[in-house]
Amino acid sequence: MSDEPRFAFLLLKEHPYGREMLRQILSEGFVPTIVISEDSAVGDEEREKFLKRIEGNDIAPTIESQLADLERQGIIVPHIDVPRHNTEYVMPHLTDLPLDLIVFGGTRIIRGEILDHPTDGVINSHPGLLPDCRGSASPAWSVFHDIPIGSSTHFCDNGIDTGELLLRREVPVKKGMTYEDLCYETLVLAGVLMKEALMAYTADAWDTMRHPQGEAEHPTFRNAGSEILEVVDQKLADHTYAHYVD
Repeated sequence: MSDEPRFAFLLLKEHPYGREMLRQILSEGFVPTIVISEDSAVGDEEREKFLKRIEGNDIAPTIESQLADLERQGIIVPHIDVPRHNTEYVMPHLTDLPLDLIVFGGTRIIRGEILDHPTDGVINSHPGLLPDCRGSASPAWSVFHDIPIGSSTHFCDNGIDTGELLLRREVPVKKGMTYEDLCYETLVLAGVLMKEALMAYTADAWDTMRHPQGEAEHPTFRNAGSEILEVVDQKLADHTYAHYVD
């Protein structure tokens, strides 16, 4: 069995996606070597958009409060804010750190030197089933196109959600669930899958798990506009989505 990985955790500042993922991985004792938050106008916009998207559901404690809990246990995790997750701002904080992994907890698209730094790769959890649903607003596009809903953990390369897969799991969608519920369920599942991926890393199981995604039927999706969300809400209200479990 491998030692627990040394990893950096990157996220948009206090994004609910990263907050839930940190809660999940800390629950199994996986403590980041460093946390690097992007503090930007884009990050603020994405955070508020996502909070609206999961409205009415539980939100994990803030990153600051979770790190403060660790500090009370005598575990100090440096937390750095940068204006953007790119080589210029991030690499000065990583260059001297011998990292096994980098874990993305909800970021913008990141390319370049950051992806090459850790020994064993950069991993991300995506709130959609890959390769079927790449890009943004995966639960919305999944309902719109009648794609099964779920989350995936994968390696990051220079594409968008195209790296090799580690884990992929569907969310059981029941009649009566709202779009907000589906966004929340994929958020939580993404954190669970990241936790399971790190557990598999310590068990030296990645070589038997990782595999190419294969081809996607649909192009990479962009944010779903109001006209798409109207169709999504109507299909869920009418129970006409194709992949209910009940």
